[in-house]
Amino acid sequence: MNDLEAKIEKYVKTLRENDIRMTSQRYAILNNLASEDKHPTANEIYEDLKDEFPNMSVATVYNNLNFFMQAGIVKELPFGDGSSRFDLTDTQHYHVICNNCGKVVDFNYPGLAEVEKVVESITNFKVDGHSFKVTGLCEDCQKLNL
Repeated sequence: MNDLEAKIEKYVKTLRENDIRMTSQRYAILNNLASEDKHPTANEIYEDLKDEFPNMSVATVYNNLNFFMQAGIVKELPFGDGSSRFDLTDTQHYHVICNNCGKVVDFNYPGLAEVEKVVESITNFKVDGHSFKVTGLCEDCQKLNL
């Protein structure tokens, strides 16, 4: 079993533990999310899979993404560009987003893990999560001299 298959199998197990039956469409959506490093929109997932599943609609993709979010394996990433993107939740990580082409790249910075504890101690809030994004120009767009 390769890394991608192992990753998908871990998510399939979580879905089954949440009483979510695996269908071929759900498996294809999960595989799309796991194999692509692009943080797709629901519409992009639909476009990738519509030839394989001609009876699937964008609404079906959204419904399945909602099941995945309820099971805790997918996060919705509202980057403020008018369309939500979706990301598997296999690790705590952050995103850098190109202001020109919209490319999204994952990165991890361990120092940010302490943010929630610091905020709780300063504010007396019970923090249940945080988000952090960085914006700029990707290497390809920099080459275009934007």
